[in-house]
Amino acid sequence: MNALAIYGLLALTTAPPLLPNAALLAWAGTLAAHGTLHLPVVLLVVAGSAVAGDLVLHVMARRFGGPARRWLQRNDRRRAILDRASAQLERHGVPFVAGLRFLPAGRIAGALATGVVRYPVRRYLLASLIAESVWATYSVGAGYLGRAAAGGLLPALVLAVGVSLTVAAAGALVPVVSSRCRVRREKKRDQGAAQRGGATRPGSTLRER
Repeated sequence: MNALAIYGLLALTTAPPLLPNAALLAWAGTLAAHGTLHLPVVLLVVAGSAVAGDLVLHVMARRFGGPARRWLQRNDRRRAILDRASAQLERHGVPFVAGLRFLPAGRIAGALATGVVRYPVRRYLLASLIAESVWATYSVGAGYLGRAAAGGLLPALVLAVGVSLTVAAAGALVPVVSSRCRVRREKKRDQGAAQRGGATRPGSTLRER
């Protein structure tokens, strides 16, 4: 298989969000380390096709997400969920959207959710560029470094899968840690407000007397 065919295969298997391609990306990294492929071109093809796939999902969700939005707004509970999701996107912005990419099924969920709530396309594109560049770097880089360090495909594949699982696990922990930190901050804020209220109450009582 020549280099152009491999680049095309990488693009075709990276743009759709449901195709497992960790082994293929590691293999591409080993070929780049061997000199068969050019590493910058591999990274550009992988990241670029992934961004293109993300953007297609996001635009489709914006274009055809009207029924979903109307369905969410018909019920108070669903409306609250939609409002909360929109508030999270507005509050945390591009870093939050980029982080969604590394959650389990986060590539699809992030693209569809941001499309449904009509998150700005330019900001979503920026988040996708950041996330997919990071993803392409560690996915292809694992194979590249594995081949360079061990000189074989199997160590590169094992390393690539291990890195992918580690990043996915770390991404899954981010919302949990963030939620706990937010709860702690709110609790401290409530306790501080209660203490300040308790400190001022005696003075106000004496003035009333």
